[in-house]
Amino acid sequence: MPVWCDLFVTNTAPIDLRSDTVTRPDERMSAAMAAAEVGDDVLDHDPTMRTLEERAAQLLGTAAALWVPSGTMGNLIALMLHLKRGDRFLAPRGAHVLNHELGSAAWLAGGMPEPLDWSAGPGRPTAEAVRAQLGGAAAYDMLHTTLLCLENTHNGAGGAVIPPDEHVMLASAARDGGLKVHLDGARLWNASVALGVPPAALTVGVDTVQACLSKGLGAPVGSVVAGSEEFIGEARRVRKMLGGGVRQGGVLAAAGLVALDRLDALAEDHDNARALADGLTELGWAVTAPQTNIVLAAVPDVQLTLRRLQAIGVRAVPMSGQVRFVTHRDVSKTEIEEVLRRIGEARL
Repeated sequence: MPVWCDLFVTNTAPIDLRSDTVTRPDERMSAAMAAAEVGDDVLDHDPTMRTLEERAAQLLGTAAALWVPSGTMGNLIALMLHLKRGDRFLAPRGAHVLNHELGSAAWLAGGMPEPLDWSAGPGRPTAEAVRAQLGGAAAYDMLHTTLLCLENTHNGAGGAVIPPDEHVMLASAARDGGLKVHLDGARLWNASVALGVPPAALTVGVDTVQACLSKGLGAPVGSVVAGSEEFIGEARRVRKMLGGGVRQGGVLAAAGLVALDRLDALAEDHDNARALADGLTELGWAVTAPQTNIVLAAVPDVQLTLRRLQAIGVRAVPMSGQVRFVTHRDVSKTEIEEVLRRIGEARL
């Protein structure tokens, strides 16, 4: 019996727009990893890891930083150190710490989440919304609100950016109410490039920040969590507790150092996202104009659309009830044009 096969599909190289985490180390990064000076980071603090952490802290405007295997671990370490069991924490609705970290904020850090509506725009609560959650002294049987978690850029809102002035007002409102502030800056580098400001301008007033090296910058593994020297001392202990201590970590830190040399190149991803959004709009798609490298498209049937995209060699994922495309350094302008050509010919 003959086997059915679609020649167009089997001869079409897939273009992967599921996430900017699919990027792979290039020759320069691989060479740096192979040549890295290494040591046992748990015993002696690997020298290349130390260099990366010092550089990351300088960029983020903090006293110290700690490499961690993932952004989820970086966020969890911060929440574990900021929260007591049963403390309430505030976060924008749809934040990564609420929706995409498997409940670890509650399960392991012991925090009770309270989502904040996007009253200032996509992914952005207002300072007034933060203050409204504080109030006066609570009765003994009421939750204590002790932490505000911000996210910049906001993944679920399509890579939406919090500008520096709004960020400062949010952090000030939290601190005036006695709250600590943690910033999930998984794509903080994208926000920095999009706004044309240094990363440290977007961490003013926070106690801790997490930033990824494996999203868009090409590093295969790793994030950093940053804050005070005291916080990082405790964070190193919690990292070990969670199984995040590494031995010859310089191999991975070397990739992170190369990644940090590439922050300006994120502007190309933003340009490609705008080109993709404009092209989809011309094809009749309902698309939110991207601020960074994430494009959200509203479609009648998300799963059906994803299957039809897969059939023409375009890979995307669902996000917030929409189809999400993420541009990154491994997808060129020419490939974005090819994506639009395929979608147009398939009449999706």
